[in-house]
Amino acid sequence: MDVTEGQVTVDVPEQDGTGKTDSVFFNPKQELNRDLTIAVLRAYREHDERAATYLDAMTASGIRGVRAAADGWDVTMCDVDPEAVELARENLARNDLDGTVLHRDVNAYLWDEYVDVADIDPFGTPMPFADTVFANTRDLACITATDTAPLCGAHFKSGIRSYSAIPRNTEYHAEMGVRILLGALARSAARFDVGIEPLFTHATSHYVRTYLDLTHKPSAANWSLDQLGHLYHCEDCLFREPDPGLIAHPPETCPECDSNRLLEAGPLWLGPYRDREFTLDVRDRITDDMGTAENARELCTAIERELDQPTHYDQHKLCKLWGRGASGMDEFLETLRDAGYEAERAHYGGTAFKTDASIPEMHDATSD
Repeated sequence: MDVTEGQVTVDVPEQDGTGKTDSVFFNPKQELNRDLTIAVLRAYREHDERAATYLDAMTASGIRGVRAAADGWDVTMCDVDPEAVELARENLARNDLDGTVLHRDVNAYLWDEYVDVADIDPFGTPMPFADTVFANTRDLACITATDTAPLCGAHFKSGIRSYSAIPRNTEYHAEMGVRILLGALARSAARFDVGIEPLFTHATSHYVRTYLDLTHKPSAANWSLDQLGHLYHCEDCLFREPDPGLIAHPPETCPECDSNRLLEAGPLWLGPYRDREFTLDVRDRITDDMGTAENARELCTAIERELDQPTHYDQHKLCKLWGRGASGMDEFLETLRDAGYEAERAHYGGTAFKTDASIPEMHDATSD
């Protein structure tokens, strides 16, 4: 069937409504991901004018690579499935675009070739591809993780195996996934004396997507490692505390309520996971020909406004803890601001927010 996204129309296998087929894979639900990718590439080209080559590492139907080629990038597309390779070539030709399509494993390709931008969007964890990406990508790494259950701690042992870290399943599980992923990527990059700076990151529809500006210097790798640490979370009073550094120093009991039900997560990324100015640049480069333009702009706005505090809160979870009904979110946040605290919505859900107030401070500020 024909699918039109942005400036291109491509042929993709018929879908069964779930995005799963026995043929070449195409997921229509990832249109937001692809729209944002093009907007990020446009913003990054202004950020680094020398960036020209783009690798679509698991190209499948080729739609992401074809869209990048239509936007002026020198595109290489890889896939281990010969049917995918043929379909990607046909889709390039159909849109009168130039590009290279290779029947090759992306890890083998990246050990042999350098690229300016590498885009990794695999089934499951991206970690088997991280080393080659950081070894031979000059400028920007675009990375998706779709194994959110391991990342967020719901599949605990799988998360440990994939990310060499301890994830915990908390009410801020999506942000846990973001920070576990970035922590693992920072450690992978540091092995090659590469530092990462997250320019734009979002957790949407059961995946995490991040765009990392790469600097090939030992000092930059050290800076990235300095952004890592651990989180301690009380299962009883919901207290949470970040602890910078690769060595954990968890308290024996909760500093707030003295409970011994204290969870430790990490090592994970404690620093910002987006650059505010770059995020606004991405929003400005979303065009009306994108099918998810409205949602994409709203997402960028929410992410830009988020506070940098590690972990968001869930208003309903807090109100349940306090034994009272939840007020409207806007009213709740405005009450915190009136009390002198910073408070902004977070993009993880309608009741998610970030603040510099502690839980007892929030309780007192919002009590009648």
